[in-house]
Amino acid sequence: MTNSSTVSTQVIEQDARTKRRPMSKRRLVLRRFVRNVPADIGVVIFTLLVLLAVFGPYISPWEYDELDFMSLTEPPSAEHWLGTDVAGADMFALAVRGLGKSLMIGVIASLGTSVIAAIVGTSIAYFRGWAERVGMWLIDMLLAIPSFLLLAMIVSAFGSGANGWLALTFALMIFGWFGYARVLRSMTLSLREREYVLAAKYMGVPSAKVIFRHLIPNLGSILIIQFVLGVVISVLAETGLSFLGFGIQPPDTSLGVLIQEGSGTLLTAPWMLLVPMALLVALTFSMTLIGDGLRDALDPTSQSGGKA
Repeated sequence: MTNSSTVSTQVIEQDARTKRRPMSKRRLVLRRFVRNVPADIGVVIFTLLVLLAVFGPYISPWEYDELDFMSLTEPPSAEHWLGTDVAGADMFALAVRGLGKSLMIGVIASLGTSVIAAIVGTSIAYFRGWAERVGMWLIDMLLAIPSFLLLAMIVSAFGSGANGWLALTFALMIFGWFGYARVLRSMTLSLREREYVLAAKYMGVPSAKVIFRHLIPNLGSILIIQFVLGVVISVLAETGLSFLGFGIQPPDTSLGVLIQEGSGTLLTAPWMLLVPMALLVALTFSMTLIGDGLRDALDPTSQSGGKA
């Protein structure tokens, strides 16, 4: 009897210790994010869009550059699932190609923008003195430049051919980091006064190691949110440039190109506009939900994710 009660007491104490064990920050953020229903919906929508962009070309009976001259501007049918355009190209194949190209441009441009902004913003704040003043002066000057006009000029000059999307992606990276760098510099002002940063500096740790080991990792939550929302901004910028004729050039395509081509056929062939518009809305909507979910999960004062 005594042994059984002792075992029961040990089990209860072990369970109590397990319950009191602190949860890691990564697991806490993940739990808060998963409990956020709108964020889960955004992840599901974005995953479906990625799967469509990756596997869509393999399930489509048509290639995006393959023309059916017997089915010009044909509405959705068993042969052409989402109809055809004025040239006889299959809209499903075009939409899949355009979605994949816009996603690729958005993700790469946002990743590059986040990396540049993180390095420049934290470096300006860390070095202080004349380096900080000159860096902020350069950022303020670059923010005053009409970047959209320069983007259009660069893409028009170097964006022709099969690799035109690379020129567009590079241009979005070059002109997209100014505002982010300014925000990250402001947040680094408080981090540079922390004890571990000052201790590393006085111990002679190289500046680059302090920036990459102590400053940038402590801005990880902001950078994640910035990257997610940056995908939306890059996709919308690509769509706007392509709509005006400065983005992706035929025979390649993107969501912006498809919207530009379908804008003149809204009354005669509405599927040419509605299909790429629906994909663009779904993409931006899902990324916005994911960004809001990440912000709430990383914010300890937010109750959107429920109690952890």
